[in-house]
Amino acid sequence: MSVLKWGIVSTIKAPARDVLRFAAYHLQAGAHRLFIYLDDENPTAFNALKAHPKCRVTTCDGTFWAKHGQRLEKHQARQSANATRAYQRRAEVDWLIHIDVDEFLISEQGVGRILWQIPADTLAARIRPMEALSGDGTAYKKFIPSGPDREQLVRKLYPTYGDYVKGGFLSHLAGKLFVRTKLDNTRLQIHNAFQGKTAIPAIDQLQGIDLAHAHAKTWEDWHANYRYRLNHGSYRDGLAPNKPRERGGLSMHDLFTMIEREEGTAGLRAFFDEVCADTPDLRARLNSHGLLRLVDLNLDQALATHFPDVTL
Repeated sequence: MSVLKWGIVSTIKAPARDVLRFAAYHLQAGAHRLFIYLDDENPTAFNALKAHPKCRVTTCDGTFWAKHGQRLEKHQARQSANATRAYQRRAEVDWLIHIDVDEFLISEQGVGRILWQIPADTLAARIRPMEALSGDGTAYKKFIPSGPDREQLVRKLYPTYGDYVKGGFLSHLAGKLFVRTKLDNTRLQIHNAFQGKTAIPAIDQLQGIDLAHAHAKTWEDWHANYRYRLNHGSYRDGLAPNKPRERGGLSMHDLFTMIEREEGTAGLRAFFDEVCADTPDLRARLNSHGLLRLVDLNLDQALATHFPDVTL
Protein backbone atom coordinates (compact mmCIF):
# COMPACT_ATOMS: atom_id res chain seq x y z
CA MET A 1 0.00 0.00 0.00
CA SER A 2 1.34 3.42 -0.95
CA VAL A 3 1.66 5.97 1.81
CA LEU A 4 -1.50 8.01 2.14
CA LYS A 5 -1.23 11.29 4.02
CA TRP A 6 -4.05 12.84 6.00
CA GLY A 7 -4.29 15.98 8.05
CA ILE A 8 -6.39 18.08 10.38
CA VAL A 9 -7.23 21.77 10.51
CA SER A 10 -8.56 23.32 13.70
CA THR A 11 -9.17 26.81 15.05
CA ILE A 12 -8.65 26.63 18.80
CA LYS A 13 -9.12 28.79 21.87
CA ALA A 14 -8.19 26.58 24.80
CA PRO A 15 -5.52 26.09 27.47
CA ALA A 16 -2.13 24.99 26.14
CA ARG A 17 -2.52 21.56 27.76
CA ASP A 18 -5.73 20.89 25.82
CA VAL A 19 -4.23 22.14 22.56
CA LEU A 20 -1.14 19.98 22.87
CA ARG A 21 -2.98 16.84 24.00
CA PHE A 22 -5.27 17.23 20.97
CA ALA A 23 -2.27 17.62 18.68
CA ALA A 24 -0.28 14.81 20.29
CA TYR A 25 -3.17 12.35 20.09
CA HIS A 26 -3.60 12.89 16.36
CA LEU A 27 0.13 12.76 15.67
CA GLN A 28 0.09 9.41 17.49
CA ALA A 29 -2.88 8.37 15.33
CA GLY A 30 -0.86 8.99 12.17
CA ALA A 31 -1.69 12.51 11.05
CA HIS A 32 0.89 13.79 8.60
CA ARG A 33 0.05 17.45 9.07
CA LEU A 34 -1.78 19.53 11.67
CA PHE A 35 -2.84 23.04 10.70
CA ILE A 36 -3.57 24.78 14.01
CA TYR A 37 -4.98 28.30 14.10
CA LEU A 38 -4.81 29.72 17.62
CA ASP A 39 -7.81 32.00 18.07
CA ASP A 40 -6.00 33.88 20.85
CA GLU A 41 -2.42 34.39 22.03
CA ASN A 42 -1.08 31.13 23.46
CA PRO A 43 2.73 31.26 23.47
CA THR A 44 3.23 27.90 25.21
CA ALA A 45 1.13 26.04 22.66
CA PHE A 46 2.52 28.10 19.77
CA ASN A 47 6.16 27.44 20.59
CA ALA A 48 5.64 23.71 21.12
CA LEU A 49 3.67 23.29 17.89
CA LYS A 50 6.09 25.48 15.93
CA ALA A 51 8.96 23.21 16.91
CA HIS A 52 7.21 20.04 15.71
CA PRO A 53 7.92 19.16 12.06
CA LYS A 54 4.39 17.94 11.36
CA CYS A 55 2.61 21.01 12.75
CA ARG A 56 1.81 24.30 11.05
CA VAL A 57 0.68 26.82 13.64
CA THR A 58 -0.68 30.36 13.22
CA THR A 59 -1.75 32.86 15.86
CA CYS A 60 -4.81 34.76 14.68
CA ASP A 61 -3.78 38.10 16.13
CA GLY A 62 -4.19 41.64 14.81
CA THR A 63 -1.41 41.17 12.27
CA PHE A 64 -3.05 38.02 10.93
CA TRP A 65 -6.44 39.67 10.50
CA ALA A 66 -4.91 42.80 8.98
CA LYS A 67 -3.49 40.51 6.28
CA HIS A 68 -6.68 38.52 5.79
CA GLY A 69 -9.33 41.17 6.28
CA GLN A 70 -11.39 42.21 9.28
CA ARG A 71 -11.67 39.68 12.09
CA LEU A 72 -14.90 37.75 11.68
CA GLU A 73 -17.22 38.19 14.65
CA LYS A 74 -18.57 34.66 15.01
CA HIS A 75 -16.13 31.92 15.90
CA GLN A 76 -17.98 29.55 13.54
CA ALA A 77 -17.15 31.90 10.66
CA ARG A 78 -13.51 32.07 11.75
CA GLN A 79 -13.36 28.28 11.87
CA SER A 80 -14.72 27.95 8.33
CA ALA A 81 -12.44 30.67 6.98
CA ASN A 82 -9.33 29.10 8.49
CA ALA A 83 -10.33 25.60 7.38
CA THR A 84 -10.70 26.88 3.81
CA ARG A 85 -7.41 28.75 4.11
CA ALA A 86 -5.60 25.56 5.12
CA TYR A 87 -7.30 23.57 2.35
CA GLN A 88 -6.20 26.07 -0.28
CA ARG A 89 -2.54 25.94 0.74
CA ARG A 90 -0.13 23.83 -1.28
CA ALA A 91 -1.44 20.33 -0.67
CA GLU A 92 0.68 18.47 1.89
CA VAL A 93 -1.91 15.74 2.49
CA ASP A 94 -4.32 13.64 0.43
CA TRP A 95 -7.27 14.12 2.79
CA LEU A 96 -8.08 16.99 5.17
CA ILE A 97 -10.69 17.26 7.92
CA HIS A 98 -11.75 20.15 10.14
CA ILE A 99 -12.37 19.15 13.76
CA ASP A 100 -12.40 20.91 17.13
CA VAL A 101 -10.06 20.61 20.11
CA ASP A 102 -12.54 18.38 21.96
CA GLU A 103 -12.92 15.94 19.05
CA PHE A 104 -10.71 12.91 18.43
CA LEU A 105 -10.59 10.53 15.47
CA ILE A 106 -10.90 6.90 16.59
CA SER A 107 -9.92 4.01 14.32
CA GLU A 108 -8.79 0.53 15.29
CA GLN A 109 -7.57 -0.19 11.73
CA GLY A 110 -5.90 3.18 11.32
CA VAL A 111 -7.25 6.36 9.75
CA GLY A 112 -4.95 6.22 6.73
CA ARG A 113 -5.80 2.60 5.99
CA ILE A 114 -9.54 3.33 6.02
CA LEU A 115 -9.14 6.39 3.79
CA TRP A 116 -7.01 4.37 1.35
CA GLN A 117 -9.94 2.01 0.78
CA ILE A 118 -12.29 4.78 -0.39
CA PRO A 119 -12.96 4.63 -4.16
CA ALA A 120 -10.94 7.14 -6.17
CA ASP A 121 -14.03 8.93 -7.47
CA THR A 122 -15.34 9.64 -3.94
CA LEU A 123 -14.43 13.17 -2.91
CA ALA A 124 -15.55 13.28 0.71
CA ALA A 125 -16.48 11.02 3.63
CA ARG A 126 -18.51 11.89 6.71
CA ILE A 127 -17.22 10.78 10.11
CA ARG A 128 -20.12 10.45 12.55
CA PRO A 129 -19.67 11.35 16.22
CA MET A 130 -19.92 9.45 19.44
CA GLU A 131 -20.44 11.64 22.50
CA ALA A 132 -18.52 11.23 25.74
CA LEU A 133 -20.25 10.58 29.01
CA SER A 134 -19.12 12.95 31.73
CA GLY A 135 -16.65 11.02 33.83
CA ASP A 136 -13.18 9.60 33.28
CA GLY A 137 -13.32 10.13 29.51
CA THR A 138 -13.47 6.45 28.56
CA ALA A 139 -17.23 5.94 28.01
CA TYR A 140 -19.12 7.11 24.92
CA LYS A 141 -22.66 6.93 23.64
CA LYS A 142 -22.67 5.79 20.02
CA PHE A 143 -24.34 7.58 17.14
CA ILE A 144 -27.89 6.39 16.41
CA PRO A 145 -28.61 6.63 12.66
CA SER A 146 -31.71 8.51 11.62
CA GLY A 147 -34.72 6.27 11.18
CA PRO A 148 -38.23 5.50 12.35
CA ASP A 149 -37.09 3.92 15.63
CA ARG A 150 -34.60 6.54 16.79
CA GLU A 151 -37.02 8.78 18.68
CA GLN A 152 -38.53 5.85 20.60
CA LEU A 153 -35.10 4.52 21.50
CA VAL A 154 -33.91 7.92 22.75
CA ARG A 155 -37.02 8.21 24.95
CA LYS A 156 -36.14 4.84 26.51
CA LEU A 157 -32.59 5.94 27.19
CA TYR A 158 -33.54 9.33 28.63
CA PRO A 159 -37.07 9.06 30.08
CA THR A 160 -37.39 12.70 31.18
CA TYR A 161 -35.64 14.59 28.39
CA GLY A 162 -35.45 12.11 25.51
CA ASP A 163 -38.34 13.81 23.72
CA TYR A 164 -36.21 16.94 23.33
CA VAL A 165 -32.65 15.71 22.69
CA LYS A 166 -32.07 14.74 19.09
CA GLY A 167 -30.36 11.39 18.85
CA GLY A 168 -29.57 11.61 22.57
CA PHE A 169 -26.67 14.01 21.91
CA LEU A 170 -26.20 17.49 23.34
CA SER A 171 -23.99 18.47 20.45
CA HIS A 172 -23.97 17.85 16.72
CA LEU A 173 -25.00 14.63 15.02
CA ALA A 174 -23.74 15.81 11.63
CA GLY A 175 -20.17 14.78 12.28
CA LYS A 176 -17.23 16.14 10.32
CA LEU A 177 -16.07 15.71 6.73
CA PHE A 178 -12.83 14.32 5.34
CA VAL A 179 -12.30 15.98 1.92
CA ARG A 180 -9.83 15.01 -0.80
CA THR A 181 -7.35 17.79 -1.41
CA LYS A 182 -6.42 19.47 -4.71
CA LEU A 183 -10.06 20.18 -5.66
CA ASP A 184 -10.58 23.52 -7.38
CA ASN A 185 -12.78 26.31 -5.99
CA THR A 186 -13.35 24.46 -2.73
CA ARG A 187 -14.31 25.86 0.66
CA LEU A 188 -14.78 24.05 3.93
CA GLN A 189 -17.48 24.73 6.46
CA ILE A 190 -17.84 23.19 9.89
CA HIS A 191 -19.91 20.19 8.80
CA ASN A 192 -19.82 20.38 5.00
CA ALA A 193 -17.67 21.31 2.00
CA PHE A 194 -18.52 23.04 -1.27
CA GLN A 195 -17.14 23.42 -4.78
CA GLY A 196 -18.51 26.75 -5.82
CA LYS A 197 -22.09 26.70 -4.58
CA THR A 198 -22.47 22.94 -4.85
CA ALA A 199 -22.13 20.71 -1.80
CA ILE A 200 -19.50 18.03 -2.30
CA PRO A 201 -21.23 14.62 -2.12
CA ALA A 202 -19.89 12.35 0.58
CA ILE A 203 -20.08 8.84 1.93
CA ASP A 204 -22.72 9.34 4.62
CA GLN A 205 -21.12 7.36 7.45
CA LEU A 206 -17.62 6.08 6.82
CA GLN A 207 -17.17 2.76 8.61
CA GLY A 208 -14.00 2.25 10.60
CA ILE A 209 -13.51 5.81 11.87
CA ASP A 210 -15.51 7.52 14.62
CA LEU A 211 -15.32 11.03 16.03
CA ALA A 212 -15.07 10.94 19.82
CA HIS A 213 -16.55 14.20 21.06
CA ALA A 214 -15.78 15.26 24.63
CA HIS A 215 -18.55 17.86 24.74
CA ALA A 216 -19.18 17.70 28.49
CA LYS A 217 -16.17 16.48 30.48
CA THR A 218 -17.64 17.24 33.91
CA TRP A 219 -20.63 19.10 35.31
CA GLU A 220 -18.32 21.96 36.28
CA ASP A 221 -16.80 22.10 32.80
CA TRP A 222 -20.20 21.93 31.09
CA HIS A 223 -21.78 24.57 33.34
CA ALA A 224 -18.78 26.88 32.90
CA ASN A 225 -19.27 26.73 29.11
CA TYR A 226 -23.06 26.69 29.19
CA ARG A 227 -23.74 30.43 28.99
CA TYR A 228 -21.42 30.96 26.04
CA ARG A 229 -22.89 28.01 24.17
CA LEU A 230 -26.41 29.26 24.89
CA ASN A 231 -25.67 32.72 23.55
CA HIS A 232 -23.08 32.08 20.85
CA GLY A 233 -22.31 28.40 20.41
CA SER A 234 -23.97 25.05 19.86
CA TYR A 235 -27.07 25.94 21.92
CA ARG A 236 -27.57 29.38 20.39
CA ASP A 237 -30.94 30.69 19.32
CA GLY A 238 -32.00 30.06 15.74
CA LEU A 239 -30.78 26.48 15.37
CA ALA A 240 -33.29 23.84 14.30
CA PRO A 241 -35.43 21.95 16.82
CA ASN A 242 -34.90 18.24 17.41
CA LYS A 243 -38.13 17.55 15.48
CA PRO A 244 -40.84 19.73 13.90
CA ARG A 245 -42.34 22.15 16.40
CA GLU A 246 -45.85 21.00 15.52
CA ARG A 247 -44.81 17.61 16.93
CA GLY A 248 -43.53 19.15 20.15
CA GLY A 249 -39.95 19.73 19.08
CA LEU A 250 -37.66 22.22 20.79
CA SER A 251 -34.23 23.55 19.92
CA MET A 252 -31.55 23.12 22.56
CA HIS A 253 -31.77 26.87 23.16
CA ASP A 254 -35.50 26.61 23.81
CA LEU A 255 -35.09 23.56 26.02
CA PHE A 256 -32.38 25.02 28.23
CA THR A 257 -34.12 28.39 28.45
CA MET A 258 -37.29 26.62 29.61
CA ILE A 259 -35.44 24.45 32.16
CA GLU A 260 -33.55 27.41 33.55
CA ARG A 261 -36.66 29.59 33.76
CA GLU A 262 -38.68 26.92 35.57
CA GLU A 263 -36.05 25.16 37.70
CA GLY A 264 -32.86 27.22 37.62
CA THR A 265 -29.44 25.65 38.03
CA ALA A 266 -30.93 22.64 39.82
CA GLY A 267 -32.95 21.86 36.69
CA LEU A 268 -29.89 22.11 34.48
CA ARG A 269 -28.06 19.75 36.82
CA ALA A 270 -30.94 17.25 36.68
CA PHE A 271 -30.82 17.37 32.89
CA PHE A 272 -27.06 16.86 32.93
CA ASP A 273 -27.28 13.94 35.32
CA GLU A 274 -29.79 12.10 33.13
CA VAL A 275 -28.27 12.76 29.71
CA CYS A 276 -24.54 13.24 30.30
CA ALA A 277 -23.30 11.83 33.60
CA ASP A 278 -21.25 8.62 33.47
CA THR A 279 -23.35 6.52 35.82
CA PRO A 280 -23.71 2.73 36.04
CA ASP A 281 -27.39 3.16 35.20
CA LEU A 282 -26.79 5.09 31.97
CA ARG A 283 -23.97 2.74 30.96
CA ALA A 284 -26.33 -0.19 31.46
CA ARG A 285 -29.11 1.40 29.41
CA LEU A 286 -26.75 2.23 26.58
CA ASN A 287 -25.11 -1.18 26.68
CA SER A 288 -28.46 -2.97 26.52
CA HIS A 289 -29.03 -1.37 23.13
CA GLY A 290 -25.46 -1.81 21.84
CA LEU A 291 -24.78 1.91 22.17
CA LEU A 292 -21.96 1.96 24.74
CA ARG A 293 -18.35 2.16 23.60
CA LEU A 294 -15.33 2.20 25.90
CA VAL A 295 -12.17 3.86 24.60
CA ASP A 296 -9.11 5.18 26.45
CA LEU A 297 -7.56 8.00 24.43
CA ASN A 298 -4.33 7.95 26.51
CA LEU A 299 -3.94 11.69 26.02
CA ASP A 300 -1.25 12.18 28.65
CA GLN A 301 0.83 9.36 27.16
CA ALA A 302 0.57 10.94 23.71
CA LEU A 303 1.49 14.33 25.16
CA ALA A 304 4.61 12.91 26.82
CA THR A 305 5.62 11.18 23.57
CA HIS A 306 5.29 14.11 21.18
CA PHE A 307 5.92 17.13 23.42
CA PRO A 308 8.18 15.70 26.14
CA ASP A 309 10.00 18.95 26.92
CA VAL A 310 6.99 21.22 27.35
CA THR A 311 6.26 22.45 30.87
CA LEU A 312 2.54 22.95 31.50
